[in-house]
Amino acid sequence: MDPLSLLQIPRASRPPLPLSAAAAPLSCRRLNVSGGARPVPRRLQRRAARLSVSAVATDTPRTEEEQPSPSPSPSPSGKEQFDWLDQWYPFAPVCDLDPRAPHGKTVLGLSVVAWYDRGAGEWRVFDDACPHRLAPLSEGRIDDKGRLQCVYHGWCFDGAGACKFIPQAPALGPPVHTSPKACVASYPCVVQNNILWFYPRADPEYKDVLQRKRPPFIPEIDDPEFVTVYGIRDLPYGYDILIENLLDPAHVPYAHKGIIRGILEYDREGGGPSKMKIEQANIQGFVSPQERGYFQFVAPCTSFAAPFPQPQEDKKKKVPRVMLVFLCIPVSPGRSRVIWAFPRNIGVWLHHITPRWLYHVGQNLVLDSDIFLLHVEERKFATVGLDNWQKACYVPTSSDSMVVAFRNWFKKFSKNQIGWATPQIDQLPPTPTKDQLMERYWSHVAQCTSCNAALKAMKALEVVLQVASVAVVGFLAVAKETLVTSTVQRAAVVSAAVLCFAASRWLANFIQKNFYFQDYIHAYK
Repeated sequence: MDPLSLLQIPRASRPPLPLSAAAAPLSCRRLNVSGGARPVPRRLQRRAARLSVSAVATDTPRTEEEQPSPSPSPSPSGKEQFDWLDQWYPFAPVCDLDPRAPHGKTVLGLSVVAWYDRGAGEWRVFDDACPHRLAPLSEGRIDDKGRLQCVYHGWCFDGAGACKFIPQAPALGPPVHTSPKACVASYPCVVQNNILWFYPRADPEYKDVLQRKRPPFIPEIDDPEFVTVYGIRDLPYGYDILIENLLDPAHVPYAHKGIIRGILEYDREGGGPSKMKIEQANIQGFVSPQERGYFQFVAPCTSFAAPFPQPQEDKKKKVPRVMLVFLCIPVSPGRSRVIWAFPRNIGVWLHHITPRWLYHVGQNLVLDSDIFLLHVEERKFATVGLDNWQKACYVPTSSDSMVVAFRNWFKKFSKNQIGWATPQIDQLPPTPTKDQLMERYWSHVAQCTSCNAALKAMKALEVVLQVASVAVVGFLAVAKETLVTSTVQRAAVVSAAVLCFAASRWLANFIQKNFYFQDYIHAYK
């Protein structure tokens, strides 16, 4: 069962259900955490440059009056402003992180590296730059003492970011490795819901930030009655476009036609009107109750939906529940990353026998089907200007309520800008060819342990099948006068060779479509 198929628009004919208790803002829930980093002073303090061209605002009034935030951050003009650096950001699902190697990613314009500190049994997140000559630590290794080693000159760092060894320094000379300049910035981090999160400030005053502010917690993910499928993918469009798309269930039966089935009620694709409203709108996000569940946006990264809320009147009765959790990460202008987690308490047995990469085949196809649309849309938004979204877009129906609510939030609390952790060029990257735009290997497979392992196994099987087909033909040529004498035997051997070759060709095509590139042409769906 693909949980994305549950993103269908609720039908007006269905009886409404009360908003589940789980729909309370995540900031009000109890947050459980495990682990954490011990940051050290940073050598250079990073300053945020609030630049973005991919986001635009709307002048459409809010569906409901926004409520004040309990802890606003006033701007010079006296209005609440969202502090992008005072947030937790997801790095990757732990299942996609190999503890034997460092992993580099860009988050909020900040290049960081995650690695597993064997001595402490915890993940660490550092600046992805060695203080010696700024070589990327993500290209390094974990040495035999469990330290992060830069492979350029061999400098080694412990879990706190302190330099423990400089090979070029004389053993009896001054301890140059103890200088603060030899340290690498270490960010507070925590593993929660099986996802590694980090806080993008490494100064000493933020080392205990976990006691004050924690990542959003999804209790269903940690519930032993639920199973969860995780995934990650880089996308060639900006953060705000990603959030807007995920808060728009009305596009599902059209943009994903042929992948996610609609219900034939209003038209062939299964679309139709939907009733939406916005509640609890403030600087922390908003909730949108639906007739069969709810959507919620928790700024800046978390968007999730619960299509099957548990009835209020019978909390003890187990009912089928599926949640769609999306963590949306700003990478750079025109670039974003999505981490998804789909906890469910139905089809649990199927989860245990289905490899994760098989789920990703369908989930990546869903992402592929609107990548080109959103990439082009973002450039058209940039052309009309950040503040002219409402003039360029006509959003008259209730099904656009969450899109409008997000645009209002982005405009009011962030002035249509992302607070990047490092200076960013105020320009969208050029549009590549379609096969580069929708490529899967670097955007997903290289980051996913399950898909990467499956790709290696399938490539090996492809080679085995090709060798087998050649070997069978060779056997027939050698043994046709001795072991293979009858016509039936020769036909069987030839058939085996043909089958092996055909299987290798089919497998090669399967690999290309599901691990590298598969075009999605809407006109033929």
